[in-house]
Amino acid sequence: MGRRPAVVIVTVAVLVFLGVTAAAGGAAMLLGFTPPDEWLDAVPMISSWTAPGMILAVGFGAGALTTAYGVVRRPRVHVLRSVERAVGEHWSWLATILLGLGLIMWIALEVVYLPQTSFLQFAYAVVGLVLLVLPLHPRLRADLAPREPSRTEPRA
Repeated sequence: MGRRPAVVIVTVAVLVFLGVTAAAGGAAMLLGFTPPDEWLDAVPMISSWTAPGMILAVGFGAGALTTAYGVVRRPRVHVLRSVERAVGEHWSWLATILLGLGLIMWIALEVVYLPQTSFLQFAYAVVGLVLLVLPLHPRLRADLAPREPSRTEPRA
């Protein structure tokens, strides 16, 4: 494998940052290190910090780390071939966009429903925007274009 474009390295770095911090934040919430329970009073359908902790840890944490792995290694996943055919890119390209969109929506909901805002919400909104914009870069798209399997390459 040759040298990867800088935009690929930046994308992986942003995904790893999101993955590690979201997994840690979600784990902390699941272990009881949460904001005050009263903050959830105005949030519809949520009565504890368990669901937000799981979404952070699994959705954004594990999701971003899996996507970073996908960008770096470009593994072929048989069940995702139809996604790749539909978008014309490796599945990790679409996953990056979906994480960015999901993160922006998550932060928007926090701003609307939680009684306090913080600099972290602004910072993660920027991370979400970056994850929406980076996949549009031509070099990242070219790097993540689906490849034909070799005869010796195992299918995942």
